[in-house]
Amino acid sequence: MKKILTFATFLVITFLSVGKVHSIEADVFIQSVVNRAAKTLGGNLTKDERIEKLKDIARETVDIDGIGRYTLGSYKNDITDNQITEYKVLFRQYFLKTFASRLAEYSNPEIEVISKKKLNESYTMVSSILVATEQRPEVKIDWRVSTKDPDNLLIMNLVIEGLSLARTQKEEFSSIIEGNDRDINALFATLKQFIKQ
Repeated sequence: MKKILTFATFLVITFLSVGKVHSIEADVFIQSVVNRAAKTLGGNLTKDERIEKLKDIARETVDIDGIGRYTLGSYKNDITDNQITEYKVLFRQYFLKTFASRLAEYSNPEIEVISKKKLNESYTMVSSILVATEQRPEVKIDWRVSTKDPDNLLIMNLVIEGLSLARTQKEEFSSIIEGNDRDINALFATLKQFIKQ
């Protein structure tokens, strides 16, 4: 559970900076959505209103289902269709709960886009920094953006100071499953426990 919470912290630093923009370059997409998030967090909304707006942003622009599939890894080949459906629901709830629960700790992040690198026709990596404050040091953040559909850019993964968030989560989920005789229900129970907190 400790590692899941650590991942939760990373998510909020990054994913609360996401918004919706159409038919633009990946670097412009990232920078513009940071500005939208800052406006949301800096306005006169209540905490609950900010959380709901940021959840909507995440639903629109983060490939939550794709991240969920990746983090489940090869175990998705060993479980039933019903279990896959249950996992999808739990992962989305977990993701959004994580996002909301850490919001207050990372209000008003200032992220500056530095560069971009086209990996192939489908993906671009955007490099940025979370600007340092008196409370935190500068943090390097690389965003993997899906550009398969130019009208619907999606965040696929983030690498924070060299640490892949999706890979970290995949390893944590694998540890839970392997530590319980490859029983997927152990992972479900862990996610449910976090969601209910």
